[in-house]
Parts: sequence; structure tokens; C-alpha cells
Amino acid sequence: MTTPAQGNRIPDGAWFACDNGKFGKGWPGADAWFAWLERTVTRYGPDRCLWAVAPDVPFDAAGTLAESAPWLPRIQALGVPAAFAAQDGCDALGIPWDHIDVLFLAGSTEWKTGPVAERLAREARERGKGVHMGRVNSLVRLRTAEWFGCDSCDGTYLAFGPDKNLARLADWLGELHHTPSLFGRSA
Repeated sequence: MTTPAQGNRIPDGAWFACDNGKFGKGWPGADAWFAWLERTVTRYGPDRCLWAVAPDVPFDAAGTLAESAPWLPRIQALGVPAAFAAQDGCDALGIPWDHIDVLFLAGSTEWKTGPVAERLAREARERGKGVHMGRVNSLVRLRTAEWFGCDSCDGTYLAFGPDKNLARLADWLGELHHTPSLFGRSA
């Protein structure tokens, strides 16, 4: 995962996803963000980009719908899948299913781990869309993302103490891989 404020280099051959930096302190403004996205996709290749999330308004479903709409086709025109950051209440306003490739579960922790987000994640899968969950920083949240059928997730857990947390994260992933859910895989 990369954002405009990170300035990190994508390793040769690695897949990457582009977040917009709206959650946190990395939003450079619309024009600078899109210029960064174009440079990033050109430099590393659209074939290696998992998706790019359209600008959103964190925790504001109506604001996100309005903010994202004009950017979704522009992202797709770069040759990369467009992700829509679903927020609390977006189910009542509607998801722009015909214009997105990936549903990014954003919003509050309670919402994105709750029944509405689960239903939307399952609907996205039924529609052939990818699903990503943001802010996954615990084994419980990782299990939730797996249960919802998410294809990917991200979080800052590793950034805060990589020497200690890398081994713990690897254990979590190993546990998920080797210990199936009580109810089986969701998707």
C-alpha cells in the first residue's frame, strides 16, 4: 500500500495498491493526488497495481459518494481497478456498483466489522468485485476480514515495532492459513 505522503519505492516485481491519504495526514489535494497516482502507475505499471481508491470523505457516506464519483472513471482510464471507500451509512445511499472494481471497507470500526459491511462485502463478491478492509491491526480484525471474504487488507500494525510485530503478524497469517474457521470460508 502506498499513499502520496509516504514517498516509498515499490520493490521490483511487487504488487501495490494506491490509497489516497484522506484518512490521516497524507492528502495533498485533488490535483496533486491525481498527478501522484499517474506517476506511480506509470513508474510501476498498471499491471502491478491491485487498485487505487478514489478520494473519499472519511466517516461521511454522502460526502464520499459525491467526492468519489468523478474520479472512478479517471482511475480506470489509467488501466487500474477503481476502489470505492464504503463508509457508515453508504448502504442507504447506494454503492456505485457499475463504476467500481473494488469495495474498500472504510468507515468506523464498528461499522466496518458489523453486519452491514459484511452484507456489502458478500454482495461485492457476488458481483465479481474485489473487497479490501482498511485498518486491520489485530488477529480478530484479520479473522473478520477473512470471514467477510476480503481479498486484501491493510493496517499500520507492522509499522509500530516491526522487529517484534513481524513475527506476530506472520503467526497470525499462519494461523489463518492452517486453522479453518469454525464455519468455513465465506466466499
